Amino acid sequence: MTENEREEPVAPRTTDAGTDVSHTAGTEASHKEARENRPQRTAADTAGEADEAEQKDGAEVDTGTTIEKAGVPEAAIPELVIISGMSGAGRSTAAKCLEDLGWFVVDNLPPALIPTMVELGARSQGNVARIAVVVDVRGRRFFDNLRESLADLETKHVTRRIVFLESSDDALVRRFEGVRRPHPLQGDGRIVDGIAAERELLRELRGDADLVIDTSSLNVHELRAKMDAQFAGEEEPELRATVMSFGFKYGLPVDADLVVDMRFLPNPHWVPELRQYTGLNEEVAAYVFNQPGAKEFLDRYAELLRLIQTGYRREGKRYVTIAVGCTGGKHRSVAMSEKLAARLVSEGVETVVVHRDMGRE
Repeated sequence: MTENEREEPVAPRTTDAGTDVSHTAGTEASHKEARENRPQRTAADTAGEADEAEQKDGAEVDTGTTIEKAGVPEAAIPELVIISGMSGAGRSTAAKCLEDLGWFVVDNLPPALIPTMVELGARSQGNVARIAVVVDVRGRRFFDNLRESLADLETKHVTRRIVFLESSDDALVRRFEGVRRPHPLQGDGRIVDGIAAERELLRELRGDADLVIDTSSLNVHELRAKMDAQFAGEEEPELRATVMSFGFKYGLPVDADLVVDMRFLPNPHWVPELRQYTGLNEEVAAYVFNQPGAKEFLDRYAELLRLIQTGYRREGKRYVTIAVGCTGGKHRSVAMSEKLAARLVSEGVETVVVHRDMGRE
């Protein structure tokens, strides 16, 4: 069982897109009677019921037709990717990959709100230049609005691509059985019944897709590599590093990917004139790096990290936390963390330095 087979069917991550559905002031006379006779909605009404009621009075829903009205220049309209496909085929992995590449990702957004999401991105003055939206059968009635939304986006000259994640019936059945969850559409039937119903529902969308990826034999790393190849551009996906100093007496960092131990170097704590200072002090740092093995360690570990970086990028890992420890996290680990972070920055790695235990004593 691969990681990809376990990842998708778990409870979906829901993201509030923060969008508002605006109501048009026009056509008031033609819809006056419909609004007067409409039953009042309560807080207990479901999202599906609310959507059905609004579809019956369709002229009241504005799905983002105000981009042109607002006078937003076409250059400011964000690029859009719609991720869809079979449940269990890897939609969440594809979405996370785009998120790591700097896209603004919205999971399970009702299709009727996609134009509104694009409008908000266009108003962001370039802060939201690329939007990815995950659309799937969890939207139920909302899914019927997708074709209308796509047509609306085309009239507004929005650059959009549809990525469709496909997989064989056998692979999907194994993945759902592996996580012991039902298919969203199987109801009282079997998993294969839900898969068949979903294939039929998504048939037209698959035909309109710009990119179809079959994940039947792919693991999560291979799927990420395919997404990177399509959306990362000519540059390699960036690796972001956190270099964290810590004290072993306070415990190992639980989020560390790599841990190194500076306790092989003499402790400045036992030098009276240095004890009160930290590894950020120039005299303390000079003391640490004048010790036998300190500079050699820095050179060789930096070389090792270059090798690891290449592998991380190849395997789709975008974040790494390097923990550098000493006894109290005050002198040796701090000085080494600063030097190591500087090496990474000089090699083009986006790096953040955190001194977890400095000042704790």
